[in-house]
Amino acid sequence: MTKRVHHHPNLIFAVGTQVVTLKDVVGQNGRTLHPRGAVGVVVKSPSDLAHSYRIRFPDGVEEALMSGDLTTLAKFKEGNIGESGVTLERHDLFENVIFQCVIGSQAYGLADRGSDIDRRGYYLPPADLHWSLYGVPEQLECHETQESYWELQKFLVLALKANPNVLECLYTPLVEKTTPLADELLSMRSMFLSRLVYQTYNGYVMSQFKKMQADIRNQGQVKWKHIMHLIRLLISGISVLREGFVPVRVGEHREQLLAIKKGEMPWEETEKWRLALHAEFDRALEQTNLPERPDYEKANAFLIKARRAAAEEGLK
Repeated sequence: MTKRVHHHPNLIFAVGTQVVTLKDVVGQNGRTLHPRGAVGVVVKSPSDLAHSYRIRFPDGVEEALMSGDLTTLAKFKEGNIGESGVTLERHDLFENVIFQCVIGSQAYGLADRGSDIDRRGYYLPPADLHWSLYGVPEQLECHETQESYWELQKFLVLALKANPNVLECLYTPLVEKTTPLADELLSMRSMFLSRLVYQTYNGYVMSQFKKMQADIRNQGQVKWKHIMHLIRLLISGISVLREGFVPVRVGEHREQLLAIKKGEMPWEETEKWRLALHAEFDRALEQTNLPERPDYEKANAFLIKARRAAAEEGLK
């Protein structure tokens, strides 16, 4: 993906930043002192965006300008290059989704009447859009329908890093759409499984539980649904190391997990279970037959094949 210059809309430019005016700078007599596109430098920054900057121009004249009247020189020169949002506005990339599935509570077997249907997957952009100056977004999202699709390369990279959400896409029983290319990837999904599952899953759960413990100390409460999914993640990780397969449905653990979700299991008991699962995870790591790393070359070969397929489709 193309790297571009970004700045947060609420960012205050530091003194010394080169900026470009987005409108004419007009003097008191109505004469244009500096035309739109003039370059200046910030000599005084405001304390907030409700106040103006002091900008010095090459002729030594200083003017007060608001944030909306300026942009950085670097961003101005870049224009729309690498701005994937341009591609998204001009094309319906959702038509290029080649794999769609359902993950989350529906797939885990933990859904209730209020549970959403979370659709995930990946898309393969047309070659001419992927190669364009604007590029394509790493992710497509539709909040109204709870859908999210990664661009194929991003999906593969996340899978190689043992991202739980992405691995679950490859193993969920609720697959709604595939193409021959997507079916091929499903047939090779075991190439993503490695001992990295241990570091990724375990590390995430430990960091999140530290936050939970802080919430108990500071607020006296925690998000039980989140805790349930952290416990579920540990159970899943253990199974991956032992069986070489990502279990999505929770099976025999369903009632215990729902008890956590409802806040019916005491924190001390939940914490005891978590620690026991960490120990079990350690033992699974010692005994696993999974490789140290996933098969990067095989994943790379698949990506190249997919890119070539997209290019050939564009020539028809």
